[in-house]
Amino acid sequence: MQIKLENLKKTYDTITAVNDVSLDIPENTIFGIIGKSGAGKSSLVRLMSLLETPDQGAVFYGGRRVDNLPKNELIACRRKIGMIFQNFNLFSSRTAGKNVAYPLEICGTPKAQIKERVTEMLKLVGLEDRENAPISTLSGGQKQRVAIARALATQPDILYCDEATSALDPNTTQSILALIKDIQKKMNLTVVMITHQMEVVRDACEYVAVLEEGQLVEQGLVKEIFANPKTKTTRDFIKNVLNDKEMVKWSDQTGRFHLHFTGNTPDKPIMSMIANKFDVKFNIFAAGISHLPDEDVGYMNVDITGSDEEISKVIEWLEANNVRVRKEQE
Repeated sequence: MQIKLENLKKTYDTITAVNDVSLDIPENTIFGIIGKSGAGKSSLVRLMSLLETPDQGAVFYGGRRVDNLPKNELIACRRKIGMIFQNFNLFSSRTAGKNVAYPLEICGTPKAQIKERVTEMLKLVGLEDRENAPISTLSGGQKQRVAIARALATQPDILYCDEATSALDPNTTQSILALIKDIQKKMNLTVVMITHQMEVVRDACEYVAVLEEGQLVEQGLVKEIFANPKTKTTRDFIKNVLNDKEMVKWSDQTGRFHLHFTGNTPDKPIMSMIANKFDVKFNIFAAGISHLPDEDVGYMNVDITGSDEEISKVIEWLEANNVRVRKEQE
């Protein structure tokens, strides 16, 4: 299901949480929305998921406007939406299976179909042997798997994940992201992941939008955003996700040039090629590779010394060979 947002605005008292946000989310993909605390992520997802009505603007699902539907139609539309949250939102008084059954009971689904669907969903998330387990006996990762099964029980077209991995350890986070990616392919879902963790975007999403103070400041393919971040907010997110395994520093100093290698350029001896072609010298301060799902992006922080003319030629040559160059002051 394609999602389209047109000029959404939402104000609480004197605070504008969502400010003129327009966004196109393709169907059958995993789309990330990232921002720091207070950026407006949760407010935006509440508007997108029809839990709240925007003060201005419109929400479209598959070309149909849905934010202004009559009550009965709005309820029916919400039933085609699944949601999972950071704190799981499970009923502690119910078993795993009974939690998955809950939205089906609300819809008036016959008991025989509920039982069949619960078994199917728990198998999908790898918990077929935990149907009768009390929620209190499950780990955090297992609870999130139950929450995913419950969200998918009504066969939604859209799955919203609001900070769904924030409460999990890194290994469990990876397993949950792998599960969501697998389910998305199997069910042809449109998945929207709301997060403040750039590693979630890197590891799971195909597209990303960056929010800052309620406004959309950058959007595009994840691999393009990683290769050429245009705003300081995005660059800060990417810088924070480059851990010691991905980035090696030779010095605490920062060079004047940041190089981003895309496509197959991380495998090429780019620096040697430049040294042979141009009258310049390099001082490398840091380098590394970020592994995206379908492509690697290389990073290098360097100083380039030589005449202004030669440096300009080097930058022109790099850009022509899929290496993005950004000066430190930019």
